[in-house]
Amino acid sequence: MQTVFWLISNTLRATFKNKKNIIMYILVPLIGIFISFLAYGGSNKTIVHVGIVNEDHQYIANDTIKFLEHLDNVRIEIINTTDANDKLASGSLDCVISFHDGFTDSVRSGNPDHIQISSIKGAQITSFVKSYLYNYIDNVSAIGKVAKTDQTKFNQMYSNYQNASFKVATKTLSDSSQSENMTTYSLGFLIMIMLMSAGNLSEIILKEKENRIYYRLLSAPINARKYIFSNVVVNMIVMTIQVIITLLFMTKVFHIDIHIPFWEAAIVMMLFALVSVGISLMIVAFSNSSKSSGALQNLIVVPTVMISGCFWPIDIMPSSVQRIADFLPQRWTLETLTKLQQGSSLGSLYLNILILLVFAAAFFLIAIYKFSRNSSTRNFV
Repeated sequence: MQTVFWLISNTLRATFKNKKNIIMYILVPLIGIFISFLAYGGSNKTIVHVGIVNEDHQYIANDTIKFLEHLDNVRIEIINTTDANDKLASGSLDCVISFHDGFTDSVRSGNPDHIQISSIKGAQITSFVKSYLYNYIDNVSAIGKVAKTDQTKFNQMYSNYQNASFKVATKTLSDSSQSENMTTYSLGFLIMIMLMSAGNLSEIILKEKENRIYYRLLSAPINARKYIFSNVVVNMIVMTIQVIITLLFMTKVFHIDIHIPFWEAAIVMMLFALVSVGISLMIVAFSNSSKSSGALQNLIVVPTVMISGCFWPIDIMPSSVQRIADFLPQRWTLETLTKLQQGSSLGSLYLNILILLVFAAAFFLIAIYKFSRNSSTRNFV
């Protein structure tokens, strides 16, 4: 066991002696958080700035303006007719509502008129305002149609409408989709980095064979099993650091609500760390040199990460590609995280966990078999 500890410490010293490796293994995983934060960190709440031109100055027009002022996503500014076009053109106002002289009388008679909505941003803005404004005006004009010429009756009904005993209570629900997307794609980026990190660390085996260091080590009281095992431990140490730092930055620095207990997210990512090591050892086992290992790593990692939903929703891809993704460990990792975010317990996802363990075991067994069959000790060219 002492020799294993020596191999682990020696590999870690040799790896992090190069400052570039510190940046790659420790800092690069945080880039995914920055990208996700920029993509999904903004607020979706839109404030519509509405200018009001009131030429009517009657009670129904004034009450209509008060109604608009109480809308949550609307900001009202009283302006003059001469300023309307300039404010619309400059973009300081999204639309202008003009209540012309005679508006109150038209609504009172049951035939709303003398109102105009102007906007250079089109129906995207005006439809939102109209949906509230026209509904209010239609309710008041309906009272006018019922009251007809009886002003006393209209005033009573209108007063009852304005001071209705029943109220509509509204409650704002928090939208968790943004933070869930930020979590998914931040960890999706981490998945890619973990695969690349595992590939680079396992590639040390090939580089030390090329430099004949591997064979000098085997001439000492160190066998191949201990050497490979020490490399696996180094992989797991580095990826454990990556997972913990990434999750800590997400939750403590960027204050992203991952909707999962910290330890559950860490367990799922550590399961994928085992899968990453298995894949990297399998690539090394089938490679004859470090260059071929790097090429094979890119050939496997990049396409599988892209089609498994690490960078974008898998639903936007063709159904045939989605079926292929079902055979990838990255997809099962993300699906496990998504189900945890939706409220499933980690224990209820035993099938997902078992599948990830099967992936890891399969890759390790393939690598072990290939290593045992490869007894070549020739020099690398």
